[in-house]
Amino acid sequence: MSHVMNTYARLPVAFSHGQGSRITDTEGREYLDALSGIAVSTLGHAHPKLVAAIAAQAGRMLHTSNLYQIREQEQLADKLAALSGMDEVFFCNSGCEANEAAIKLARFYGHKQGIELPTIIVMEKAFHGRTMATLSATGNRKAQAGFEPLVTGFVRVPYDDLDAIKAVAEHNKNVVAVMLEIVQGEGGIHLASIEFQKELRQLCDEHGWLLICDEVQCGMARTGKWFGYQHAGIQPDVATLAKGLGSGVPIGACMVSGKALGLFAPGNHGSTFGGNPLACTAALTTISTIEQDALMANAEHVGALIRQLMAEALAGVKGLVEIRGHGLMIGIELDRPCGELVGKALAAGVLINVTADKVIRFLPPLIFSENDAKELVDRITPLIKEFLAA
Repeated sequence: MSHVMNTYARLPVAFSHGQGSRITDTEGREYLDALSGIAVSTLGHAHPKLVAAIAAQAGRMLHTSNLYQIREQEQLADKLAALSGMDEVFFCNSGCEANEAAIKLARFYGHKQGIELPTIIVMEKAFHGRTMATLSATGNRKAQAGFEPLVTGFVRVPYDDLDAIKAVAEHNKNVVAVMLEIVQGEGGIHLASIEFQKELRQLCDEHGWLLICDEVQCGMARTGKWFGYQHAGIQPDVATLAKGLGSGVPIGACMVSGKALGLFAPGNHGSTFGGNPLACTAALTTISTIEQDALMANAEHVGALIRQLMAEALAGVKGLVEIRGHGLMIGIELDRPCGELVGKALAAGVLINVTADKVIRFLPPLIFSENDAKELVDRITPLIKEFLAA
């Protein structure tokens, strides 16, 4: 019996090592990894540049603390600012911590304007994390159940619905920010329209609200641009990162600009481990490798290929609702719960998962090749057809 707390419905497999887009279990069986640790392993497994950089940094120094200047952290902040158009970066260890920082920033911003009960507009089906504040911002009752009372200060509206946000604005003068995922990952790979994003940016400016973009899952070149909001050509006031930023080494970031710039001062927020030399080296190496190996363009190209091949293979199949996505963030929605396909795919030698009960989710590493894409489609489409025909 394991002494690990029973918080995950784990599949009966353990992995010992990986190489590129392949991962091998303790019995020696190889799998095609189309999940990359839930959008984490950006460079796949055992990427030589990342392995060398982490090993070298571990040989120099793992951690000092934020009581001192950290050269690697400053380099990473400069790089992220250049890529994102943001101005300041706070480093932490995870996506929920980055989103906690964003929520705290919004409340701090509201209080500075004399608003006693700062309120953030959030979206249905959103997922922002499992800490108390980020859980409260999340639009998933299943995840929230049993943890009440939730944190107040959130108003929920339908995703991609500007009229609903305008209606809230008319009746609630405590609103200080709007928080959204450009692509909802856990919610089922739903994409906010370009028009909605642009009009939301304008609405936030009109009301003096912060626009917070949760880029934890869709950021770091996964959608074919560095950040999801860049598809619409908008600039948020706050953007959060984690998952793929360190290619498996835990690191999160809360980036600010515009109205959010300069809000936090010493003592307002902090993190013991956030932005330590090891994590920042992993992130810097991830970014440089994405640039040097043109992995952003690869994500766009291979992601489009997967969607095209899936659409061709599943054309006319009854029970298929939609194939959608951006880059290597892909969802295949069926007309019924399909969680059993995760185990069937594992047996077929492919790692995938199912989110929102009915959406098969692919989040391959950005190194995924055309051959990997074809193999993924060849292995998965028969399982989908068999499942829907049953």
